[in-house]
Amino acid sequence: MISLSIPSPSSGVWHLGPVPIRGYALAIILGIVVAIWIGERRWVARGGRPGEVQDLAVWAVPFGLVGGRLYHVATDHALYFGNGHNPVTALYIWRGGLGIWGAIALGALGVAIGAKRKGIKLLPVLDAMVPGVLVAQALGRWGNWFNQELYGKPTDLPWGLEIDPSHWPNGQVFPAGTTFQPTFLYECLWDLGAFGFVIWADRRFRLGHGRVIALYVMAYTLGRGWIEMLRIDDVELKNFGGLRFNVWTSIVLFVAAAIYFVISNRLRPGREDAVYQEGRGSTEQPGDQPGDEPGTEPVDEPGTELVEEPGDGPAP
Repeated sequence: MISLSIPSPSSGVWHLGPVPIRGYALAIILGIVVAIWIGERRWVARGGRPGEVQDLAVWAVPFGLVGGRLYHVATDHALYFGNGHNPVTALYIWRGGLGIWGAIALGALGVAIGAKRKGIKLLPVLDAMVPGVLVAQALGRWGNWFNQELYGKPTDLPWGLEIDPSHWPNGQVFPAGTTFQPTFLYECLWDLGAFGFVIWADRRFRLGHGRVIALYVMAYTLGRGWIEMLRIDDVELKNFGGLRFNVWTSIVLFVAAAIYFVISNRLRPGREDAVYQEGRGSTEQPGDQPGDEPGTEPVDEPGTELVEEPGDGPAP
């Protein structure tokens, strides 16, 4: 009988001369690049100008990295503070440890700052960008594979993940040859499926006014909840009410997003006609005329007929 399993990398770091190349960092960077590319295409289809998502990413990426690290350190502070720990290691982001909700929260704040400076309406651009975040999360999870972290319970399934004993949770010992649930792979596949679902729903129902964001939150948390229950890594508050802290977070956010989706759909059905603030502030280019900006309603002059609304193009 052939024994099957998923091997883990013997090392997550390679050296190009004196420069360390880390698998975790490569996974995160690739995810960011793909998310920007997807967001750019969707933003242009919504009526935005090419290059603007890249401009917003200059704000969103550093804010998101800081937020993700702060969330991780706050929920697992015992790893960095107290006896036998060096607080400086809290800055070692390349070792892993980015909390998704901190990254989303501060990343969105970064987008909000950039959007305000460019005269872009926040909800339309976030609706355009968040599906790509699901792909970024799917790719970023492979960083956990490189670091041999955040895996699940022991399993005898054919796709069990091999983990070196040096990466087992503190104080836990398993029989030789034990394999574990590859939760990084489960979340990768779930995120890609959720991406496809959100894209389909947006095309089918022309979601607007933040409902793509709400659908993203619902789709992601629905999977994160059950995947989180498989994990055995040490995390503080893991038995809060019998559930891990991140499971409670997923439940609360799913309910909040569902409520917002329903109320928003009733109060503001359909999609925004304009994706820019009136006047566009300092971002207007010389020679621009009213109605020339993508995503705004053109002036209906006498003798003209409005054939199609900008922003109706298909989204990827």
